[in-house]
Amino acid sequence: MAVAEASAAQGTLDLPLMHNNITRADLDALIAYLGQDAPMLTQSQQVRLFEQEWSQWLGVRHSVFVNSGSSANLLTMSALRETYGPGEVIVPTLTWVSDIASVIQCGMKPVFVDINPRSLGMDDEQVIARLTPQTRAVFITHILGYNALTQRLLDELKARNIPLIEDVCESHGATFKGARLGSFGLMSNFSFYYAHHMSTIEGGMICTNDPDLYEMLRMFRSHGMVREAGSDTLKRRFCAEYPDLNPDFIFAFPAYNVRSTEINAVLGRVQLKRLDQNNERRCANLRLFLDHLDPAKYRTDFDLEGSCNYAFTLILRQPDPVFSAKVEQALREAKVEFRRGTSGGGNQLRQPYIRKLLGEQDLKNYPRVDHVHFYGYYIGNYPELEQGKIMALCALLNRIG
Repeated sequence: MAVAEASAAQGTLDLPLMHNNITRADLDALIAYLGQDAPMLTQSQQVRLFEQEWSQWLGVRHSVFVNSGSSANLLTMSALRETYGPGEVIVPTLTWVSDIASVIQCGMKPVFVDINPRSLGMDDEQVIARLTPQTRAVFITHILGYNALTQRLLDELKARNIPLIEDVCESHGATFKGARLGSFGLMSNFSFYYAHHMSTIEGGMICTNDPDLYEMLRMFRSHGMVREAGSDTLKRRFCAEYPDLNPDFIFAFPAYNVRSTEINAVLGRVQLKRLDQNNERRCANLRLFLDHLDPAKYRTDFDLEGSCNYAFTLILRQPDPVFSAKVEQALREAKVEFRRGTSGGGNQLRQPYIRKLLGEQDLKNYPRVDHVHFYGYYIGNYPELEQGKIMALCALLNRIG
């Protein structure tokens, strides 16, 4: 506490977005693995063990480890299109670019909705209103650790037999009604990038309870090769159907190579062991932060039930460009790293790739995400962050007038 107070008194807090997410213990485990006699480095047993352990932790049947969360998005949309055909996918306006890019890259049309300001996820009423016979899925993003699901949305999708896809890249361990996010959708995606709840340096995971999709994803991960499937029955079927082909080189899909490595999996297995404990600290940190922010200046009424945030959400109560400039200046002077627009840089409808595809949109139809775009920020939250620094950060923000 004394160190944090002294730092604040000197005008600096020195808060990066992430700190020490790959620890000495992680590196020691990796060194021990590499110290074996001729250790396997490409995808092998460690990847399979990480997939199994992750599935058990999440509460799903199957997981497929890939080289990034963006690759997880791409394979998920590829498998969706292969299974359900082309059409529309309802997507958030506040998300990471690869969610929407994967929809476009797979030849489907993104349909946008505004956000729920208390969860930063998609407004479920707007999602339901935009469902049509052309809707192939709803691709929901759980932003910065907040739960974006509602029972009304789940019930409506079930009644219409429309798949839910979950992006949980920023929300490892968050829950809805006691079950972990990522266990509700037909498929779900996770990212293990350095800044997230846990890291494999780079890496991602696709999760599903559907055995057919699981086999398809395994093949999509590795060039579409049938030999990558786990099912011997499936392999025999392809061999019988294509007797003129070498069984080792049957390509079922025009797919990708997005495999990860044993090195990444070793790190993931070690980090998973302390994920729950680290998440408890992150949750406590967020509550302390929001409890001590001035609610007249900043939004503090987020829906925290089930949340598990790796970042502090700082959103101005009112649209005030003068005040926002003061906030940014104060954070920079205190050496507090931040990102404006929160997740993914704010309103995706303002990005060049969307403007080229869809043209200029009427942004008056998306006022809530536009407020976050200009007046929303996130600041790093990690297990080692001292409570004194959190209090000093709140004091700094509350002094701004």
